[in-house]
Amino acid sequence: MKAYAINRYSKEDKLQLIDITEPVVNDNDALVQIHATSINQLDAKIKSGEFKLLLPYKFPLILGHDVAGVVTKVGSKVSRFKMGDEVFARPADFRIGTFAEYISINENDVALKPIVRNWFTD
Repeated sequence: MKAYAINRYSKEDKLQLIDITEPVVNDNDALVQIHATSINQLDAKIKSGEFKLLLPYKFPLILGHDVAGVVTKVGSKVSRFKMGDEVFARPADFRIGTFAEYISINENDVALKPIVRNWFTD
């Protein structure tokens, strides 16, 4: 799969497109195919190294704290989600990585996408 990563803390370095293996789905995880993400202020601060003492990530690091997408696989103990569910999430620290095609997220950090209704036509 494709992902954008950094290899060191830097304000100037650009994200690099890399090929990595699809994330492992643990017993309590949902694998989400990413349809949308955002550049969170936290991502910029981590990239520049502002939080390296509090959040000592290993490199290469795939940034990204916000995600919306579709569940494509669930772990054996997942009870709240099934394949095909549209979801959004903020993955826990040290499980970030939404600047990619897929991410594996603990089901406790995932929520179903709200259903938006048009009250004038429904």
